Amino acid sequence: MRTVPELLAHGVGGRQDLPIPFAYAVTGAALALVISFVVLGALWREPRLGDPEAGRPLPERVARLVDSAGWRWTLRGLGLVFAAYFALGLFFGPDVDRNPTAGLFYVVFWVGLVPASLLFGPVWRSLNPLRTVYLLGAALVRRDPRRGWRALPPRLGYWPAALGLLAFVWLELVAPDRATVPVIRTWLVLYALLMLVGAALFGVDFFDRGDAFEVYGDLVGRLAVVGRRDDGTLVWRNPLEGMSGLSPAPGLTAVVVILLGSTLFDSLSNAPAWFRFVQNTELPAALTNTVGMLALIGLVLAAYGLTCLLAAKLAPGVRPVDVAGEIAHAIVPIAVGYVLAHYYSLLVLEGQRTVALLSDPLVTGDANWLGTADWSVSAALVTPTGVAMLQVTLIVLGHLLGTVLGHDRALVLFPGRSAIAAQVPLLVLMVGYTVAGLLLLFAG
Repeated sequence: MRTVPELLAHGVGGRQDLPIPFAYAVTGAALALVISFVVLGALWREPRLGDPEAGRPLPERVARLVDSAGWRWTLRGLGLVFAAYFALGLFFGPDVDRNPTAGLFYVVFWVGLVPASLLFGPVWRSLNPLRTVYLLGAALVRRDPRRGWRALPPRLGYWPAALGLLAFVWLELVAPDRATVPVIRTWLVLYALLMLVGAALFGVDFFDRGDAFEVYGDLVGRLAVVGRRDDGTLVWRNPLEGMSGLSPAPGLTAVVVILLGSTLFDSLSNAPAWFRFVQNTELPAALTNTVGMLALIGLVLAAYGLTCLLAAKLAPGVRPVDVAGEIAHAIVPIAVGYVLAHYYSLLVLEGQRTVALLSDPLVTGDANWLGTADWSVSAALVTPTGVAMLQVTLIVLGHLLGTVLGHDRALVLFPGRSAIAAQVPLLVLMVGYTVAGLLLLFAG
């Protein structure tokens, strides 16, 4: 039987692997944010992001291909093929260590979705087999897939995705036997049923805001260099333009806070001090970890809420709820940077192992369907010093991008001279997230 620590342990770099003392790394990261804040205040005095005409259109031939029905259904077909192959191990493979199901779900899909979306945009929207199944079902009964039994309530926003994301991170980080096939199978079946019911009720647009994985991929994909203008034109663009175009909506703040808070908790749960605490308490480990995860997500949310409240007080006429919605997009690069930093070694090492196991999804012992069964895992890309430096760089870069996004939006949101003063709480939040992130990431 597979053990969770063997599958989900993913720390390679440590404090001792940094070429400079850890305290210097933290201090340097904080100073980088402060200096960037000063420079932005001096040189970036007018909003520069959010132009609906920003970007250079892709060649017409490429745009026609990407927007063609044939291309869209080719991607949907690939999504169905991948899902069917995944289902072999999920429904027919034994629950043993060599079953690739857990690695495919937690590593190749969940972690791999981030770099894939950064490179190609919101790819999961095109590959999502649940969306395709719904579209095929609607075509079979000759029903407009955009029409559900009732209209999608605007106030629903991203809340279904936020709840779905919370359910997934609980499964990934807390649930007992979470790396076993029966647990993953049960969770996925329930999730698929809920998504299909939601689409039947509200139409295919439900996936845009209700499917946690589509929403996650869309948020990350806004940082891709290829994107769409509001009129649908495919363009090469400044990645910050894509993120700046994210409109406030109910539940959006919850999504980004859960992303950041849950990843921070993953680092905390791998720290020796937390492990000893869980082992010594009389409460069940799952309950202790659940409370710990929710508490850390709550702390991230409380810090964000306090920041918005203080910013609103420094800018007369602006409500805290408006600040929270308008600058939520600035938290996305922070979460993305931390996810990449935290899971990089897991993706490289366990990803290679999973690809090797994919050739024998039924774990017969002699199958080599994809020709990868004899692949060996290479650690060339995960040297401790290299990983440690990469982790610090990604976290700082994510916060720097968040600072730029927050600064540009503040120039729009806050009146006159209050724009700079109102950003001071945001700067403090960024520094706090950076320091906390580095401390937790290197806690071991």
